[in-house]
Amino acid sequence: MPDIHITRDHALGLAQARKLAFSWAEQAEAKFDMACTYEEGKTSDRVSFTRSGVSGSLTVTKDRFELDAKLGFLLGAFKDRIEGEIVKNLDDLLGGAAKTAAKAKAPAAAKKTAAAPRAKK
Repeated sequence: MPDIHITRDHALGLAQARKLAFSWAEQAEAKFDMACTYEEGKTSDRVSFTRSGVSGSLTVTKDRFELDAKLGFLLGAFKDRIEGEIVKNLDDLLGGAAKTAAKAKAPAAAKKTAAAPRAKK
């Protein structure tokens, strides 16, 4: 059976990564008709997913996402396409989270002072 193994490092911490993993599981259920089970742990969480022709898990830690999937014979022919879709989905989630985190950590904008009105001639 063809295997898919994808890892992504992040600097989100477990709480934020947990939210993303839960969001990923919801998307997988809605978009790909996956049955997902979410198991929360002290130092890592695991999303187990399955549907006809594919099974696997997404492990989430404070600094890493690790996805392992096994494709059945029929879906194995589409391995590259499936892997590309998973990579895009994870990168989109992590990219959006990184932008949100950067905005939250950005220093407050300097207060703008009102310009003095021009004198009329």
